[in-house]
Amino acid sequence: MNMFTGRTRTVVLSVLAAALVAAAAVAVIWTRGGSNAARMAAAEPAQCLAPPAADDAAPRAGSPAGMVWVPPGTFTMGDTIYPEEGPLRQVSVEGFWIDRTEVTNRDFAAFVAATGYVTVAERPVDTALHPYLPPEMRKAGAVVFVMPNDVDGMGDISQWWQYVPGANWRHPGGPASSIEGRDDFPVTAVALEDARAYAQWKGHALPSEAEWEWAARAADPAAPPSHNRPKEANTWQGLFPIVNTADDGFVGVAPVGCFKPNALGLHDMLGNLWEWTADSYDGRRDANVIKGGSFLCAPNYCMRYRPGARQPQEIDLATTHLGFRTVLAAPGPAAAP
Repeated sequence: MNMFTGRTRTVVLSVLAAALVAAAAVAVIWTRGGSNAARMAAAEPAQCLAPPAADDAAPRAGSPAGMVWVPPGTFTMGDTIYPEEGPLRQVSVEGFWIDRTEVTNRDFAAFVAATGYVTVAERPVDTALHPYLPPEMRKAGAVVFVMPNDVDGMGDISQWWQYVPGANWRHPGGPASSIEGRDDFPVTAVALEDARAYAQWKGHALPSEAEWEWAARAADPAAPPSHNRPKEANTWQGLFPIVNTADDGFVGVAPVGCFKPNALGLHDMLGNLWEWTADSYDGRRDANVIKGGSFLCAPNYCMRYRPGARQPQEIDLATTHLGFRTVLAAPGPAAAP
């Protein structure tokens, strides 16, 4: 279910204001909902793929390190579960390279070290754009998922989403949290501007919605759409948001590459984190399309762990269930001799 559909940032954050008093109590870990969840999270691996130095030491000739070639093609884009996914339409895309995994904390830290970049979540909120926010929500921060012990209906998102001052890509759960030892986790709490800045630094771009969906479909126009929860993906098992059995091995965000890749060799296209695309959402200036679902998607709440799923995300609001990957427009791999 979309957090922000049909709402301005002011309305969203005003709803979240009621939950600010509890933010300090949840800053240590942004996915915990009691001691059991914290215990399971502590036992999770910190790395699944080989380190980049070993993995990309000898890429194939003409292949950009860490990227996968997606051939050109035509496919039926969209889906029929939620209204915003339609109508189904024929779309063609040119071939392109795409990151094999979501951009990691290691990747993003290298960008920040090289450029001195400061993310949107590390800057005070622009009050000219959002003049009616309460004082606490004018502070630099991000929206953080906090697993509640109980909920009173599903209409009030502030029961599990909280705006936490001091939350950012270095401190995803707030000032007391850290990404130390989490180099191989995907970077979160990045706004659209941050993702674009990283992509530009790399000489890359963000994928269009069509490119992203074509890659998530493994460039197979004949693949039937599946409405089942994918087995090889980090999603929510149990009753969202109060029961998380973590049957897939993860309470919250997983390191990149912990699940089998799709037929193209791409990891985590579905689940784990939502991902930014370059396209605005239905012409809105304040929101772009995000794709793929996240570790919070469950059958009872958010069946968006599908290639055709989509939803809007406000471009200047950082959240801890959203990351990105980049694409490169360049010739495909040379044919084998």
